Amino acid sequence: MKSNRNLHKTPQPPQNNLPYTQRRLKTKPTLLLLLLLLIGNLFWFVLWLLPSDETTSEKEDGGEKIAAVEGDPITRQQWLAEMENRYGKETLQSLVNEAVMEKAAEKYKLDVKEEEIDLEIALLRSAQDSNDSTLHSLSPEQLRQKMRAQLILDKVLTNDIVVKEDEAKKYYEDNKSIYNIPTTHRTSIIIVNSKEDAERVEKELKDGSDFAVLAREHSLDTASASLGGDIGFISSSQSAVDPAILPAVEKLKEKETSKPFVLSDGRYAIVKVTENMKGQSFSFDEVEGHVKRQLALEQLSPSITPEAFWAEFNATWIYGESKN
Repeated sequence: MKSNRNLHKTPQPPQNNLPYTQRRLKTKPTLLLLLLLLIGNLFWFVLWLLPSDETTSEKEDGGEKIAAVEGDPITRQQWLAEMENRYGKETLQSLVNEAVMEKAAEKYKLDVKEEEIDLEIALLRSAQDSNDSTLHSLSPEQLRQKMRAQLILDKVLTNDIVVKEDEAKKYYEDNKSIYNIPTTHRTSIIIVNSKEDAERVEKELKDGSDFAVLAREHSLDTASASLGGDIGFISSSQSAVDPAILPAVEKLKEKETSKPFVLSDGRYAIVKVTENMKGQSFSFDEVEGHVKRQLALEQLSPSITPEAFWAEFNATWIYGESKN
């Protein structure tokens, strides 16, 4: 390590025989130039950060322009206000409900296991009505959170209700088919009028077009087309599904797309499988908790919702008083 004594040595005259003080004076113009360049760069950086006249004008006129039709602007504020008007109340209500249920789980020391959520989702998929878009319009994370909140609500409501084991076993035996869940396939579909139309869609898929985009553009089934062709989970237990769809789906692996095939009404379809869920059979021990909750819930009013607990946990929102 160098000695600190060197830091205090008197500077030696340079080899060019100029006095040291004169050499220092010669560096001053260079330092001044560097300082001026630094100030100039800072000045331009500040100008770059400031909003342009156009942006300032847009905000003064009612907000940032995010779209335009023949020059007429649509502002970010208009967009956000419309989204709040259409979906804000329901979305906020759902968030409050989930938070209330989490507080209820803490207060009553209720635990929700991942296996319980898996069971509820499997049962829901098996019993799903093909016309119900609730299940397949949710992401996997949203679905699990929704099931968790529902399980907490069910457990809170049935916390003080005792169901005898022999009653639960009888219910299980009487409804055993519910707990024998067949293999389900999350499916998307494009329905068109003719073979020629189906072949054109098939070619576009082979050329790299996205299935969901083509479903929105071409599918005659408006309900599924709005969801990118998604018709949820289908299985052999669902009688409402066209009988030609399941055989086509069962041949596919995940992410595979079928060849065009004829539906029972003469129209043509192409399907894509996004997820395959293998069938399961649940024993009484595996579903005992679920069975007892179902029997306990039958003793309660079906109209009870998470909103009934808002007052207990001092929940408030911008749409008025807390719900009762």
